[in-house]
Amino acid sequence: MKSQWASLLQNLGEWQGSFTRVSPQGALLNDVKSVVSLEGLNDNQTIRQIVRREGQEDLVLEYSSLAKTTLFFENGAFSQGSIQLAPFTEFGAELGLINENRRLRLVQLFDKNGQLDKLTLIREHLAGTEPVENPPLSVNDLLGEWRGEAITIYPDWRSPDTYTSTLKLHLDDTGRLLQSLTFGERTITSTATINGSIISFDQNPQNQVQVLLLPNGASATSPLQVKLRQPLFLEVGWLIQPNLRQRMVRSYSDKGEWVSLTLVTEQKV
Repeated sequence: MKSQWASLLQNLGEWQGSFTRVSPQGALLNDVKSVVSLEGLNDNQTIRQIVRREGQEDLVLEYSSLAKTTLFFENGAFSQGSIQLAPFTEFGAELGLINENRRLRLVQLFDKNGQLDKLTLIREHLAGTEPVENPPLSVNDLLGEWRGEAITIYPDWRSPDTYTSTLKLHLDDTGRLLQSLTFGERTITSTATINGSIISFDQNPQNQVQVLLLPNGASATSPLQVKLRQPLFLEVGWLIQPNLRQRMVRSYSDKGEWVSLTLVTEQKV
């Protein structure tokens, strides 16, 4: 397996795009043009990262090691964020997917009361390549059966796990969404209501989860509120092509500890 540092290097280059602020209800609030450059120094032993956003001061970072908050997959996909859910502190994470000359990143933030507060969708392409913008994601895009390969990596550096997954989505006679997710030997079924670009999994009032359907084939899955002593996960999805989708899931235990990061690449059957 590639080292974490070698996996980070898959992100070298100048990424042009935009940061789009999204409300917890899925409304697009504002869109700011951006250029994020990652340059290797000292034979790629050090990274210089410069984030330029229209109307804001440049952010310049240099680093030669990775924080414990961050994990990378071999293709360069990554997540960074809170390693522990704690009372009265802000909580959240960034989930970043990469495909050829494009990246799609999502930041999900919760306020000090645990309420979903801010989302930022970041769409980027490498400088000198054609930007490709997929249509906004719709429920119809997701219906059907998806078969995937999943890899789970862990913050404690134990060996990754790989397994197959099957995701089946269809509508019942009343228009509710029925979801069946099988990974390894486990199957989880759930149902949701659809209201425009929001899919609400509401069977468990204590732990309501919503999926926002976003521009560029993206989706953001998160609880409406993070609570102590309840496991939770944050997810980004990206419909790269009509029959190809990637998802990344950052999972936390009932003790609020970050326990794993999973990348699923799935194809419509």
